Amino acid sequence: MRNCYSLCLAIFFISSTLFCASAQERVTFRSSDGLTITADNYVSSTQNPYIILLHQAGYSRGEYREIAPKLIKLGYNCLAVDLRSGKEVNFIENETATLAKEKNLPCSYLDALTDIHAAIDFVKQRTTKPIVLWGSSYSASLSLMIAPEELKVGALVVFSPGEYFNSDDFVKSKISKISIPVLALSSKSENSDLTKLLTVVKKPLVTIFKPSKGEGKHGSSALWVSNPTNQEYWMAVTVFFSKLKN
Repeated sequence: MRNCYSLCLAIFFISSTLFCASAQERVTFRSSDGLTITADNYVSSTQNPYIILLHQAGYSRGEYREIAPKLIKLGYNCLAVDLRSGKEVNFIENETATLAKEKNLPCSYLDALTDIHAAIDFVKQRTTKPIVLWGSSYSASLSLMIAPEELKVGALVVFSPGEYFNSDDFVKSKISKISIPVLALSSKSENSDLTKLLTVVKKPLVTIFKPSKGEGKHGSSALWVSNPTNQEYWMAVTVFFSKLKN
């Protein structure tokens, strides 16, 4: 197991330094209430499955500008989505949130659920393969909630999910029927709450990660090179995806 883990890590970090052959395209599609959603579509091959990448609170699809090119080296396409609840990060404005405010549409965390369903529908038109749904902070919680409803979602990667909504057990009460592999990552201080949240999901399906060195970071930005423990997070992600393909 240790040898496999080391090999996966070595392959990932070698390949991530090579030229990225994917095509990145800004795309738009409609949510069920008519809102136009903006996303970055990273296509490595039309034969590859998709990861749908969802940002944390106050952010945009820019959370994944550094991350998505590395994920495609694992054999995936990526769709990084601007949800209607967010602002800006890495100099990338959240176009969906801006438009939602202009149209006076509701923009709470839970209102973004319809945007995620729309993103899944968008990807369904481009692949018949199972989709990996990837969330960060509040969108990680939404991803957990959506997974039992969307049959095309075949795996979950959730960074720092929590009870960010109506009550202490709101998310927990909706995720017991998850039946797909889940990788859940957090900072050290978040790990206890994360573990409690996922106790209702069948244990063999869940892999929980926290960094062994340092505090780590909240959300998917834990993978940014600016985070001193980013390589540990990348190790966990790489091993998880290698198991999905076996």
